Amino acid sequence: MGTWGTGLYASDFAADLRTTIRAVLRLPFEPDRLAEIVAATEPTAAANAADEDHSNFWLVLADQFARHGVRSDQVVEKTLEIIDSGRDLDMQAQLGQSASGLEKRRRVLADLRERIVASPAAGARKVLKAPQPFVMDVGDALIYPTCGGQCRNPYVAHLERLKIYGPNGGQVWTPDGWGALVIVTRGHTFGFFAWYRPVVVRRGWDHAPDLGMLRQGEWRLESPGTCSTTHFRRMGLEKAGRFDIDAGKLEGSFGPQGPGDAQAIRDISIANVMHVVASSSARPSASLLQQHAVPIGALIR
Repeated sequence: MGTWGTGLYASDFAADLRTTIRAVLRLPFEPDRLAEIVAATEPTAAANAADEDHSNFWLVLADQFARHGVRSDQVVEKTLEIIDSGRDLDMQAQLGQSASGLEKRRRVLADLRERIVASPAAGARKVLKAPQPFVMDVGDALIYPTCGGQCRNPYVAHLERLKIYGPNGGQVWTPDGWGALVIVTRGHTFGFFAWYRPVVVRRGWDHAPDLGMLRQGEWRLESPGTCSTTHFRRMGLEKAGRFDIDAGKLEGSFGPQGPGDAQAIRDISIANVMHVVASSSARPSASLLQQHAVPIGALIR
C-alpha cells in the first residue's frame, strides 16, 4: 500500500483499524481477549512480521488501548519490541519514507512508547452492558422508499440535507419508488453486536408493494449489515408481512453463508446493500441484473 505520512494513522489501513478497535473496545471483555478479537480481523497483518502493515497493526492497537484506558501486557510487550528493534523504521524506509520523514516517525514512536509504558487513564472506556436488541426478525418482509433505486442514507439526520449523486446530483433526495428486503439470517457477534443478512428484491416498484407483489419479485442474497432503531426509522422501513424462511432451501439456492461478524464489528450498515433497479430506470445497473436471484418461493417452507 505504501506510506503517505509519518503519523500512526497516516494510512488507510491504520485509519480503518482504528474504527475496528473502537468498536471492539465496547465489548465487556478482558484486555487480552479484546486484542485477540482485533487480531482476528486482520490475521495477516497481526501475525506476519514481513507484512508491511504488521508494525502499524500493533502500534495502532497499543495506541488505542492506551487512549481508552485498557492495559494488555501482551500488547505492550509486542509493541515495545517493534519500536525498540527498529523494525517499524526499517519498514518505513522500505516503503519509501524520506530521511526527514523517518526522523518525524522516530519522534512519533518515542511519544507512543512513553504513553504505553505509563499506566492508562482510568474510566476512559464505556462498554455494552447487554446485547444490542434485534430490530428485525428472520422472515420479516420489509419495504422502504427509494430515490433512483437507492434507499435513504441513514447517517443523515435531516432529509433536506441529503443529496443525490449522478446525473441529478445536488438535488435533495426525494422518494420516487420502493424497494424491499427479507431478513433470512441474523445473529449476535460475540454475543453483543447485532447483524442481519437480507435477500433484496432485484427490481423495485413505483408504489408501495404488498405481500402479493413481493411474492412475484426476484430476490438476490446480499452481505450482512447492521441496523439500529434510529437507522430503521430513518430509512422508512415498514413491515409488509412475513415469510417462513427455510434454511435448507436458502443454502440450496445461494450456497453456505457465514455469519456477519466482520460487518458487525465494523458497524457496516445494511443500507449499503439495499439498492434496487428503479422501476422507472431506462438504464438499469448491469451488475444488479446479472446477480443470481430467485423467487421467494425458492426460499420458504
